Amino acid sequence: MKAMILAAGLGTRLKPWTDKHPKALALVNSKSLLQRNIEYLRHFGIRDVIVNVHHFADQIIDAVNKNSGWGSIITISDETDMVLETGGGLKKAAPFLNDNENFILMNADILTDMLLNEMIATHVHRKPLATLATTERKTSRYFLFNDQDELCGWRNVKTAEERLVKPANAYNEKAFSGIHVINSRIFSLMQQGGKFSMVDVYLELAKSETIISFDHSNSNFIDAGNTESILKAETLFK
Repeated sequence: MKAMILAAGLGTRLKPWTDKHPKALALVNSKSLLQRNIEYLRHFGIRDVIVNVHHFADQIIDAVNKNSGWGSIITISDETDMVLETGGGLKKAAPFLNDNENFILMNADILTDMLLNEMIATHVHRKPLATLATTERKTSRYFLFNDQDELCGWRNVKTAEERLVKPANAYNEKAFSGIHVINSRIFSLMQQGGKFSMVDVYLELAKSETIISFDHSNSNFIDAGNTESILKAETLFK
């Protein structure tokens, strides 16, 4: 199985670090977020990884080369001309990923000890188009799932914006953790081009395809996208 790590973002929440560095190289106990996630994937046998780059791309490329990919085979997807967001970045990487039935997609700025093998096993067993890692934590934006853990919509509780794409007896709010297991069939279904979000892709495809939740609320997880969360991450991930 292959994986993609999304590392092209500007990291505005992590200023002033990101005024001179990419957020993927922010350090947690002397290891960068990127290194930690490459090692996390390798722990579950995933060593073939593509990393997209935009903001201070040269620093990420130099770090990968100097450290021999931290034991993995790293391919770079260059978005220096224009950051393509999560969906556009994934679509650009399609030639690398679509030769496997399933692949992992994950954000560079998250840390977790979730058992990725269990998530993959759930995906293989249920055979959805995509499986999304979620928890019960509080946030402002949620994916909405029915009682069978199938994606039915999205909600922003701060703005009251809501997008429902599939009827359900109840809409269960789940906070997305930035980790996906995706069937490569998705590339033939994505209609968007240029810069676009995977949220829009999923909400459109959920009308006709099955996209499910994998709840890992019993594991450690942190969105290490700002200075406060980096400090918290240092207490959780040694």
